[in-house]
Amino acid sequence: MKPSEKFVIVLVTAPNLKVARQLAKKALKARLIACANLVPQIESHYWWQGKMENGEEVFMVMKTAKSKLGELEKLVVKNHPYDTPEFLVLPLSGGNRRYLDWIADSIK
Repeated sequence: MKPSEKFVIVLVTAPNLKVARQLAKKALKARLIACANLVPQIESHYWWQGKMENGEEVFMVMKTAKSKLGELEKLVVKNHPYDTPEFLVLPLSGGNRRYLDWIADSIK
């Protein structure tokens, strides 16, 4: 395992697969992410504008470098239909050396 502090995992939810696929495609074409995993049919429960809400969404897990976060956030916010899209960043402390090298090569 290779330690790494330069890579992160970005979590985003989308209202449906069409939107999630569009976001993933735009981010990949811009070389802002190496990979996006789309997990359909998650059930979300949350507070929105003072009311409890729930709905079905698509969960996106994206792998990228810290250096790409600003551009990626702008892309997601600009192209996302939600007023306040989820954009959460998790640090990555390490991983398989070949996989981390692949991430680095994919976002050049």
